[in-house]
Amino acid sequence: MKYVILIVFPIILGCKQPPKSLSAKEIIDKAIAAHCSGNCNNSAITFSFRDKEYRSIKNNGLFQYERIQRTGDRMIRDVLSNAGFKRFVNDSLIILSNEMATKYSNSVNSVHYFVQLPYGLNAPAVKKELLGESTVKGKLYYEIGISFNEEDGGTDFEDKFVYWISKDDFSLDYLSYSYSVNGGGIRFREAYNKRVVNGITFLDYNNYRPDNLDVDLVDLDDLFQQEKLQLISKIELRNINVSMN
Repeated sequence: MKYVILIVFPIILGCKQPPKSLSAKEIIDKAIAAHCSGNCNNSAITFSFRDKEYRSIKNNGLFQYERIQRTGDRMIRDVLSNAGFKRFVNDSLIILSNEMATKYSNSVNSVHYFVQLPYGLNAPAVKKELLGESTVKGKLYYEIGISFNEEDGGTDFEDKFVYWISKDDFSLDYLSYSYSVNGGGIRFREAYNKRVVNGITFLDYNNYRPDNLDVDLVDLDDLFQQEKLQLISKIELRNINVSMN
């Protein structure tokens, strides 16, 4: 008796493999690359925000963030670096209590943190999670949840964030966050006025809040599209200058 053996070869020509799902880290990596063009790790940035001047210097893991306030002939310079926080008044070092040093340090770091987003979201204390996908104003987004380890997460390690990263070009277009200082609150920010200065992207924001705190951060994009958020301020940067170290 003869047996007929059929050998079936897989047909691969013309067949497309389904796109590989990206992890939260891979999405953040692509967002940082899109916003920084490889320049954020070694750069010197100056800008004005409201009535203050800011400067950041980053060089292969070393950093120095500054805030300068001028009142008449008095200049206050706050400096946050790998070595800690210092305040100078007219170039004289001022001795501060731990409580006041922490307060000023957090204030300086907060402004630089938001200005340089999404740079910084790969810091060791950051925990990233892909929450899902959504559509905002007809554009598709990844929703990335961000939280922090208590160790190395700073005094605001309990703050939570959600970032909406475009599936098309990995731009950061929206973010929401909750915070506990000063009684706590929730904010939603809409990016606008996107511009690139010496390879680094900068954004201004419309800053919104919901009517109450009983809402999940990931749902704020829906409330935004339903026009159920209150515009409370604008975050606008001026006089931006970037140089490479």
